[in-house]
Amino acid sequence: MSGGTRADAGSWTEDPYTEALLLGRGPLYLRGPDGWSHTLEVERWCAAADAADLTVLDRCRGTVLDIGCGPGRLVAALREYGHAPLGIDLNAAAVERTRRRGGRALRRSVFDPLPASGGWDTALLIDGNVGIGGDPVLLLRRIAQLVRPGGLLLVEVAGEDVDERYQVRMENARGAAGTPFPWARLGPAALHRTARAAGWTPEDTWSKDTREFTALRRDRAECPVPGQRPGPASG
Repeated sequence: MSGGTRADAGSWTEDPYTEALLLGRGPLYLRGPDGWSHTLEVERWCAAADAADLTVLDRCRGTVLDIGCGPGRLVAALREYGHAPLGIDLNAAAVERTRRRGGRALRRSVFDPLPASGGWDTALLIDGNVGIGGDPVLLLRRIAQLVRPGGLLLVEVAGEDVDERYQVRMENARGAAGTPFPWARLGPAALHRTARAAGWTPEDTWSKDTREFTALRRDRAECPVPGQRPGPASG
């Protein structure tokens, strides 16, 4: 689930998140401001790909980058589908579990230098990972640099119409909490707005077993590096 910046790494590499991954089970909560909480599905992450996951895998094409791969269920399933997947995650336990499943994984942020930059056919933001870093426009612009023009980004979104940014932390049933980190939650409409501002065109939406997904197509125009001014026009 983790693939944000190095500055966020502590929240993903310390207990209680690492403890839950090592045990393969929760309870584990994402705790927000004013006591808001969301139960994280650790057991599902550590199991095999389920029916909803398979609707995502069926849409993957070519080489696949799983951003915030967690314990690697999608990377493992993609190998069985005949793809060449790579998982990235900031959490060492997540990367190790992915590798034990036979998958290829790197302990990297999505904002770090990555192999085959600009050439990936498909990228994944599943299990709420569109929230990585708390700035979805910045995140989607970065992924547009990683995926080839015309490539796909498959995103899992919130079921309700939300567009939220906040500081959250991981917390277990004993009340042990990790370091706060920035996060975001987007519903389908908010993702569509964000995508258009970041070099993507919404192409499809679907649902399965209460989970909601959107497919985005990478625009063919070159995506500028975030923070970089465009160069002078030629001709």
